[in-house]
Amino acid sequence: MTTKPESHLHEELVSSVAAYDGRFLKIRNDTVRLPNGNTSTREYVVHPGAVVVIPLLDDGRVLLERQFRYPIGRVMTEFPAGKLDPGEDPLACGKRELLEETGYTAAQWAHAGALHLAIAYSTEIIHIFFARGLRAGPRKLDQDEFLDVISAQPSELYEACARGEVTDAKTLTCTLWLQNVLSGAWQLDWRDDAAG
Repeated sequence: MTTKPESHLHEELVSSVAAYDGRFLKIRNDTVRLPNGNTSTREYVVHPGAVVVIPLLDDGRVLLERQFRYPIGRVMTEFPAGKLDPGEDPLACGKRELLEETGYTAAQWAHAGALHLAIAYSTEIIHIFFARGLRAGPRKLDQDEFLDVISAQPSELYEACARGEVTDAKTLTCTLWLQNVLSGAWQLDWRDDAAG
């Protein structure tokens, strides 16, 4: 895909107001100047960023989680994930979340890419990592964290996505990555875990 100069699409910030300043999320209400000179408002959520991990077991299965998500009132199937702490390196976050939520550590890691989850109303970016050479250990869940760790063959995950049983956006995106990596269509740059 080629792109050409896109300055004719840019919006310029005129003013910004903090509409909500929560412990985790913040909401901004900005006035912007549009490319045609008019002004408009942009309300959006400021998110600290996150990481999602696609853990590959030696027998070909992948690790997943089942967790209740309060905003939609459902238990969801997801890959392990979590938000970045201030100043935290995404790979360090991925290692921390994998250990805390599943009890596993990994001998090798590969950065796949990034996902902008909701570009119309959020700054959230999710860094996608693969992990392999997994070693099981005890989980270190937060006191307010309740989830089940499950495993599935990739084909079972693909079928669950096709049936509409998996609807989490990051997990659907990671399933696309998984399918392309396992087929050989997309390559990863695997790195040994220096700590392992």
